[in-house]
Amino acid sequence: MAETKGPLSGIRVVDWTLWQQGPVAGAMLGDLGAEVIKIEERGRGDGGRAMFAFADGASPYWEMNNRNKKSFAVDLKKPEGVELVRQLADRSDVFLTNFRPGVAERLGLDDETLRARNPRLVYAAASAFGPRGAERSARAYDLLGQARSGFLLRTGHEEEPDVPDAGLADQMGAILLAYGVLAALLARERLGVGQRVDSSLLGAMLWLRGLPLALELMKRDGERARSDFERHRKAPRYDRRDPGNPLWNTYRCGDGKWLALAILTTDPHWPTFLEALGNPPELADNPAYGDHWGRCAHAREITAILDRIFATAPRAHWLARLKAKGDLPVCAIHSTEEAARDPQAWANDYLVEVDHPNHGRLAQPGFAVALSATPARIHRHAPELGEHTEMVLREVLGLDWEEIDRLRSREVI
Repeated sequence: MAETKGPLSGIRVVDWTLWQQGPVAGAMLGDLGAEVIKIEERGRGDGGRAMFAFADGASPYWEMNNRNKKSFAVDLKKPEGVELVRQLADRSDVFLTNFRPGVAERLGLDDETLRARNPRLVYAAASAFGPRGAERSARAYDLLGQARSGFLLRTGHEEEPDVPDAGLADQMGAILLAYGVLAALLARERLGVGQRVDSSLLGAMLWLRGLPLALELMKRDGERARSDFERHRKAPRYDRRDPGNPLWNTYRCGDGKWLALAILTTDPHWPTFLEALGNPPELADNPAYGDHWGRCAHAREITAILDRIFATAPRAHWLARLKAKGDLPVCAIHSTEEAARDPQAWANDYLVEVDHPNHGRLAQPGFAVALSATPARIHRHAPELGEHTEMVLREVLGLDWEEIDRLRSREVI
């Protein structure tokens, strides 16, 4: 893949991470043009290489999480191996890690050690539940970040948690870690100092659920602030059959596929909406449904009517009619398969194709932020284990071939 300069061109990142939360942050920085050197265990590598892998070894998990990186394979059980990583950190701008608190300290790859050697270093650590508190070293993975934040019960019943979307907490944690790194790099340029950056699965998912948490935290006299929709609901929890506003809801169509309506203020759109449905008399002729608040007050009744109407034809039929009649905020509720084919996503490079030397043309999620002058790019496929070890030793650390051969003979690399 051709190299392209991005806004982080000239920034070097040491990526000592594994699985998803940490690696995705490194990949995002690589998308923006940073040189990312991934530290992997000699001989075994990151376990993510085998996740979701096909028989030929191609792994969407590995490619997505580790694109735009160079692989440096080293044995960190040997002091010489640890020292090589320290020397890399000496010559780098960012050090990423998502090992459990305590692991880096035991190896001497912790914040204090590395920043004592390189005060301008941005040391970024991703954890499960945060760097402080009694559970700072607790073992946890993606599912627990979703569970502890309240996300799994966000719309379900307490006895029936929602099925999680795998990797959501990892992905959100990675985004916030990369965001923190960018802020720290900017602060370094302005103030001349490095610093530590922390993100966690718990913190990321709590931030993702910002509004529901704010409503809970800012109660008055034990009561939450309520939207106008909620004041019209009969059910104690959200229920699509009792939405408070029947035009802010989801509906199943005749082919079993779903669509979503997001018509917040219904008065300007109600006539157009009815026309798209063929002016059904049970809606058009009922004076109780004549204004917005009447429709909200009778949301259960109208939702039941709309359920019956939308069930009479396929989703494509209803989307075509709704979009043809005016500027109505409506869209399909996509499956993952449908989202992966969305032409709007492809048009904006939210989904892209790249050439891989071993696996041919691969499609991947792109970078979700567009930069007009310094665009993000996937400019390097995920590396083979140790693919760049010699290059890093020669070009970054300045070792000669004799020293490299010595390290190899001692099984440090």
